[in-house]
Parts: sequence; C-alpha cells; structure tokens
Amino acid sequence: MSFNVLPDETDSDAPLSPLSLLLADSWFSALPSTVRHVLLDTATRVRLAAGEMLFRRGDAPSGFYALLKGKIKMSTLNEDGREGILTILEPGTWFGEISLIDGQPRTHDATAVDPVEVLLVTPPCFSVLMQDPVFANAIARMLAYRIRLLYGVVEDVHLRSPRERVARRLLLLSGSNTMQESAPHQSIPVSQESLAMMLGMSRQTLSKELKFLAAQKAIALKYRSIHILSLTILSSFSGQR
Repeated sequence: MSFNVLPDETDSDAPLSPLSLLLADSWFSALPSTVRHVLLDTATRVRLAAGEMLFRRGDAPSGFYALLKGKIKMSTLNEDGREGILTILEPGTWFGEISLIDGQPRTHDATAVDPVEVLLVTPPCFSVLMQDPVFANAIARMLAYRIRLLYGVVEDVHLRSPRERVARRLLLLSGSNTMQESAPHQSIPVSQESLAMMLGMSRQTLSKELKFLAAQKAIALKYRSIHILSLTILSSFSGQR
C-alpha cells in the first residue's frame, strides 16, 4: 500500500492519523514536501502482532522503517538469556538506517510490544533516495542526533549520580527527549530488571532510586512498567540545566 497524498498541514480538529503522526516528527516534517512524497510513495505497510519480531540481531538489513502504530522495543540478550531493553520506539519514529548505510548486520532485536504497524522502505528504494543530496543530508542529521544521544548516555555513566542517571533514562524512554514534538508518553513498558541492565547498575541501587522518585510523586511503579506522574519533578532530579 502506498500513499499518494501528504498535505503540508493537518487539520487540528481531525482525529490523529498515521500521516499526522509522521508530521509530528521534526526530522520528517523538515523534509521538503517533494521528498516526503517520494519517501512515502516507495513505502509499504507491514503489520506485526504483539511479541512478533521485526528483525533480530545479526539479520541482514531489511529496510528503513517508520512506526505508525504501537510500540517497538529495541533490545539485546546477554549470555544468560536476560534481556536488556535499550529504548522503546513510539509512533512517528523513523529507524533502521544504520545497517542500510554500512551494510552490516542488525545490532539489536526489534520486537513489537503490542500490535504494530510500520512503513517499510526497502534497501533498494533507500539506496535510490540516498542519491538525493537533500535526503542524504537529512539522514546525516538523524545520525548526528543519535550520536548526541549516545554521547549523553556515555556521559551519564561516567559523570552522573545514580539518581540522575535513572531520571535521565526515564525521561529518554518517555519520549521527552526525542525528535518528536508531541507530548511524552506517560507509561514506560520496562521491567526493573531490564532498566537496571540498561543503566549498568545493580537491582538494589535501582530499586532504591525508583522508590525515592516514587516517594517524590515523580513516578508510580507498576508491574513491568513505570508510570510517569510528573515530568517536571522527574526533570528536577535529572541534573539537566
């Protein structure tokens, strides 16, 4: 299924559509309308059931994706079979470009948290799009953004206190530090074990910091998820200026 119409502006009174979700992403909305048309006209829709994998670590690059519906977790497994969730992708997010650029296998698993719908731009179509300097420069900006996030994670490990690291990662997972302009999501589907693995800290240390943040009414702890009650309070413990 392809898209033939992509307006530059959306009706604010209309129900939220997949295209309006894409336009809420600052990377996609910054593309010229002609490039957006070409990108979407080359894409097809793929649907996944909850728990189904879009790709696995070690897979050959299969495409450039845009998440239209549901959530996708990017994760990896250690030798003991324990899962470490690296991030949770929200609707409107484009991803999968790195393996298409360097031709190397996928580095992580991408799994549907709930029923998911994505747009798929195949590797040949992506290669053709990369011949357009405008699109290639946009991909370079996307990579620069991801590198900044990576540097921030490394900085957190070396320079931040455990409390700041926990608060900053929850803010990141909530979507408040993404390229999207939409409001952050309030429920983060991550277990404390997975969050501890993400942060490289012990379960005991993480539990202590989460209980503190819960006592401050920044978050509420749920079964295999964390609910954000106040981004303002959570941010106050993140060390952000």
